[in-house]
Amino acid sequence: MRTPNLPSLALAALFLTAACGDGSTNGTASPGADGEIREIRIEVGDLVFDARVAGPENGTPVLLLHGFPSTSWEWKQQLETLGRAGYRAVAPNQRGYSPGARPEAVEDYGMAFLVGDVLNIADALGFERFHLVGHDWGAAVAWVVGVVAPGRVLTLTPISVPHPDAFARELADTRSCQYAASAYVDFFVQPDAEEAFLANDNALLRSLFEGVPDEDVAVHVATLGNREAIRAGLDWYRANLPGRSGFSAPALGPVTVPTMFIWSDQDAALCREGAVATADYVTGPYRFEIISGVNHWVPENAGPEVSALLLEHLG
Repeated sequence: MRTPNLPSLALAALFLTAACGDGSTNGTASPGADGEIREIRIEVGDLVFDARVAGPENGTPVLLLHGFPSTSWEWKQQLETLGRAGYRAVAPNQRGYSPGARPEAVEDYGMAFLVGDVLNIADALGFERFHLVGHDWGAAVAWVVGVVAPGRVLTLTPISVPHPDAFARELADTRSCQYAASAYVDFFVQPDAEEAFLANDNALLRSLFEGVPDEDVAVHVATLGNREAIRAGLDWYRANLPGRSGFSAPALGPVTVPTMFIWSDQDAALCREGAVATADYVTGPYRFEIISGVNHWVPENAGPEVSALLLEHLG
């Protein structure tokens, strides 16, 4: 087992300090039984997160973190499957996606706050330890939680986004597939990017969800299709990945918790090299699953396969 480097340890201290909260967290409502999906609100200090839940209250906890520009609805199929299997599955609309948890400053979307939200949401729900699943930006946050709070995480399942250090290694090579595939980041961080997403009845926003059913896209657009929400979603990039120059945080270090990384081979935004290199940054039990013929929207476009893999890994 490798020892985390000094930047990793300093980063962990920063994240855990941000995650402590003020002791006023509490959850509201309760999840639906079996595979029924219900909506709840989770209070974390002065923030209120909207969330979707399924499964019995006494089930083993699973937190599912969405990416950009999705919402917790991207986990619909997995919530139903996990709930029916007896897990207590919770998918929050994360910072900026919940109207009650939408600070205005770009720096309020830094990784320390995003990680702190996950740990505070877990505390509010009474989850001492939990399985953690994430897609896209949710995967990036999940990787960090797995490093800075391994005692809280039963298993880790990032989807699409490789370990941040593997991603950064590939991005640093301007001749790499990943550098070319990440060109969109330079646009996302521009100050007028919101207007482009919202123009023509959110045409650009809608176009991103290739292969996702229209009724599911409508749910995401209902949340993100306004200036305040799309600004907050883009602030995740501005605060943490302000361009192809790389992440604003130091190297993360190795993951020690049991991990399954799921990557799809038709993902135009995330290249094979970073996915394969992720094995170099996991020292605990590791499983790498490639889903063939599926694009970036893995939880929705490969729902049954993802759900089956989750049941295997969590079990």
